[in-house]
Amino acid sequence: MTSPRTRPYRGVPAEQRRALRRAALLEAGLELLGTSGWAATTVRGVCTQAGLNDRYFYENFTDRDALLLAIVDEQAARGTAEILDAARRSPRRLQDRIRASVDATVDFLTGDPRLSRVFAHEFPAHPLLQERRRQIIQSLTTIFIAQTREVLDPLPLSDTDLELTGLTLTSGLWDLLAAWLRGDLGIGRDHLVDYTVALLLTTTDLAAPLHHRLR
Repeated sequence: MTSPRTRPYRGVPAEQRRALRRAALLEAGLELLGTSGWAATTVRGVCTQAGLNDRYFYENFTDRDALLLAIVDEQAARGTAEILDAARRSPRRLQDRIRASVDATVDFLTGDPRLSRVFAHEFPAHPLLQERRRQIIQSLTTIFIAQTREVLDPLPLSDTDLELTGLTLTSGLWDLLAAWLRGDLGIGRDHLVDYTVALLLTTTDLAAPLHHRLR
């Protein structure tokens, strides 16, 4: 016999209803965060936006900070998946792999204006999101290292120096993209992508000289 807690409501199982409520809260949170900012992304505001009672909020999140992190983590996972998919579908040639990854990154960030605002404005504005930025950059650095090793073999840099290079590029490009999204740079999308691809290709050319100077 189905217990009251798990009894389907209008044919929808309890777990599925909970998942739908969580998705609605995440979408409502992204809408507020990406249009009005983190200060306006309150528990009450999110519940109103989602059309849900606050008890359903606390069914899924301990507080507003937990929701903010969940929003960022979900979007980071989506973006990472799209970038990796683009890289895997591209020819196994360095320039093609880099351009596909850069194109996918820019497309993801510009495809939804809410994401553009979160990336360019909200990460620097909230200490919790600043810490998450650091963690996402570390994750992207790991991906950079794996992709570099797959395409460039042998690689003259040591593991430590490759990680330092990946961290430098990833954190620097994060700030570059954020500045572009804020409108701080007077360049169009094509120039941004071409520059980023050229920078990454030039960095790979510098691997051997860098290794030589570090010896």
